[in-house]
Amino acid sequence: MGKISSFTDLIAWKEGHALVLMVYKVTKKFPREEMFGLTNQIRRAVVSVTSNVAEGFSRFSSNDKSRFYSMAQGSLTEVQNQLIIARDVEYLSAKEYADVADQTILVHKLINGLIKNSPNYDRS
Repeated sequence: MGKISSFTDLIAWKEGHALVLMVYKVTKKFPREEMFGLTNQIRRAVVSVTSNVAEGFSRFSSNDKSRFYSMAQGSLTEVQNQLIIARDVEYLSAKEYADVADQTILVHKLINGLIKNSPNYDRS
């Protein structure tokens, strides 16, 4: 594995970006009346995941890094909730939901790794 010199080198960001693209693709099929409702909300939340990973990467203090990575986790949990809603109101097929939900789990684990590898992470 090469040197990480940019947030785009982080696997967590790469997989998060793949999640962003997946969410944009599936939300294109949402009803038009959801454009300023669920569609907008889930898109903003998923973009927030990768934005917070990127911002955390640029921070110098371990506490700042952990704070932004934790905010990314919060946004990711918001996305997971919104995906359940989209599934339950039948905007997503079972397969679409499963594919995107699986990606959220992967991203969650990767961001947890970033948090746990921050030098000041409290492991108690």
